[in-house]
Amino acid sequence: MRYAIYGAGSLGTVLGAYITKSGTPIDLINRNKEHTAALKKDGAHIRGTVTMDVKVNALYPDEMTGKYDVIFLMTKQLLNTEVVTMLKDYLEKDGVIVTLQNGIPEPGIAEIIGSENTIGCVVEWGATLSAPGESTLTSDPESLSFHMGKMEGVSEEKFNLAKDLLEKMCPVYIEDNLLGCRWSKLLINATFSGLGTVMGGVFGDVSEDKDAQKIAIRCMKECIDVGHAAGAVFAPVQGKDITKLFYYTNKLKRAFGIFLLPIAMKKHRLIEPSMLQDLKKGKPCEIDAINGVVCYWGKKCGVPTPINDRIVEVIKKEQNKELPLAKENIHLFDDLLKTVE
Repeated sequence: MRYAIYGAGSLGTVLGAYITKSGTPIDLINRNKEHTAALKKDGAHIRGTVTMDVKVNALYPDEMTGKYDVIFLMTKQLLNTEVVTMLKDYLEKDGVIVTLQNGIPEPGIAEIIGSENTIGCVVEWGATLSAPGESTLTSDPESLSFHMGKMEGVSEEKFNLAKDLLEKMCPVYIEDNLLGCRWSKLLINATFSGLGTVMGGVFGDVSEDKDAQKIAIRCMKECIDVGHAAGAVFAPVQGKDITKLFYYTNKLKRAFGIFLLPIAMKKHRLIEPSMLQDLKKGKPCEIDAINGVVCYWGKKCGVPTPINDRIVEVIKKEQNKELPLAKENIHLFDDLLKTVE
C-alpha cells in the first residue's frame, strides 16, 4: 500500500508528520521548492500547541512515480481540474482521493476520477506554515478532529484505510450526511476565515471584536438560510448544533448568538485563515470556493447574501492591493448593519 499527501503545506505537513511518526510511510508532495527542500533536508518541524520533529519523505510533483492507494488532496481548489486530472494517473484503479479542501469540492473531483474513488473529509483544526519545513498547529490538541464521508461506490476497504490513516493524528467521525457536514464547515469558514481575512487577523479577532461580531452573526444566518434553501441539513460541529446556537429570528436570539461566538471559538481563536496566508504571500486566495459558494447558491436559490457578497468584494480588493489587510476594513460593512437583519 502506498499513500501520499498532495499539497503538503501548512495542514498537510502536520498530518504527514503525525502519520510518519506513527510508523506509516507517506509521501509529502508539494510544489513549493523552498518548503519541500527543507522537508527533504531536515524533516517536518511542528510547533504551536504541540512540538514535534519528524523525518519525512518529501517529493516535488515531478518526482512522483508509480500509483497510490490513498492520496490526501490538500491543495487550494483553484487548480482542481488540472491537479486532479494529473493525479488520476497516479491512482490505483480502486484507489481513492480524499479531499480535505474547503468548500464543496467532491462533485467536481468525482466528475474526473469517479464517485467510487472520491472521499470527502472536513478538517476541524488549523495550522500556519511559519517557515520552510515548519508548520504551526494553532488549534488546541484536544479539539482536533476529522469528519469523513464517502460518495457512492467507494469500497469499505478503502474508506476504512483512509480513516485509519487519519486516526493516526486525531479522531475521525463518519458522516452519513456529507453535504450537511460540508455546509457546516462552509459556514465556519465563510464567517471566520472570510472576516478574519477582511480584518487581516485570526479567528479570535472576529469572535472577540464587538464590531466584527455583529457582522459574523449575520454572515452565519445568511449561510444557514442559503444552505437550507439548497436542501442541506447542517451537521453538528464537534457535537454542537450550530443552527440552534447561532440562527436567530429576533434580537434576543441574535444577542445570545453573539454572546456565544468567543466561547465557541475559544479553542480555535489562534487560527490564521488560509486565505489570509495566501494574500500575505502575494498569492491568489480561494475566496470563490468559500464565501463565493454561499453567494452562488444564494443567487441560485433566490436568497439574498449581502454580507457574503461584501466579504468577496473586500477580499478581492485586498488581493488586488486596492485595500490593506487591516482591522479597520470591518467598517466597510457598517452600511449593511442598517439594512440587514
